[in-house]
This record gives sequence, C-alpha cells and structure tokens, in this order.
Amino acid sequence: MSARKRPDNSGASGASGASGASGTSGTSGASGSRGARRASGAPDVPGGWLTRPPSAPHPGRVAAYLVLVVLGAVVGVAGTLVQGAWFPGGLLLALLGSAALFYGALRACGTQLGVASAAIGWLLAVVVLSFGRPEGDGVFAAGIGPLVFMLGGMVLAVMCATMSRSLQPGGRPGGLEG
Repeated sequence: MSARKRPDNSGASGASGASGASGTSGTSGASGSRGARRASGAPDVPGGWLTRPPSAPHPGRVAAYLVLVVLGAVVGVAGTLVQGAWFPGGLLLALLGSAALFYGALRACGTQLGVASAAIGWLLAVVVLSFGRPEGDGVFAAGIGPLVFMLGGMVLAVMCATMSRSLQPGGRPGGLEG
C-alpha cells in the first residue's frame, strides 16, 4: 500500500524524478521552479515578457486612455482657436497647453501609451480643423503660425513619449543603460 502512495506523491510534487517511470505527470523541477519564481514576484529572465500571453487590460486604465483621447481633442481645439486669435502670445499659450497635456499624460499613466492617447486626440482635432470647407472657410489662416503649432505640437508629443521615466519597476533608471 505504501508502494502505491510513494509514486503518487513524487509525481504530484513536481520533483524531477530519480524515481524514473513514476514521473509521468509532465512537470519537471525546472519548470516548477520557474513557475514558483514567477508567482513569488521575482524578476524573470530578460525578455521573458515577450513569450508570456498578454494579460487583459484593466478597465480603469482603458477608461483613463479614453479620457486622455477626449482631453487631447479639447486641448487641440482650444489651441487651434487660441493660436490664431492672439498670434504671438496665443501660439505660445497653445504650445504650452499641448506640452502640459502630453507631460501630464506621461506622469498620470506612466506609460508611452498615455502620451500616445492624448496625442491621437490632439492630432485628430487639429487635422479635422485644418480642413477647409468647400466655400473656402477654414479655422487655420494662411501663415507660419498654424504650421508652427501643428509641427511644434507633434514634436512636443514625441519628446514627451520618449522621455525616460525616473525608475523602472526593477529599481533601475529608465533608458538604454543595461
């Protein structure tokens, strides 16, 4: 009776088997320790996140990204109207508002996807407002101001998206140092 219990215990425990034929459960000691290491929160091998299946996004994070898209559109519309109304000061104010939106999205979400969400909303609003109507009316006037606003806003979005964050989850500084 004890001979029957022994193979069941060794196969169920996941030990790699000095018992030979009794280790038919398919788990080995290496994969069992890897699963235990992942469950304990210890860092996995570099690049291990590439082989894991993606996890479901948190509903709060998705809602934050959607709010950033809408906020980006609002800032884009406001910047488009302000930069044309008060030319030198309005352009500076519109670019500062855009920079504040992109940097705030980076700090609020902590990811480049947050900046991209705000930039998508901003860019959609600016592009839609840049189209003229068939009658010839348009929000943007001819000149250097709208061009500086559109290109400057895109440069600010890229700058904020590529900023390094202060600390990575492993306690290492962000960037390319390795």
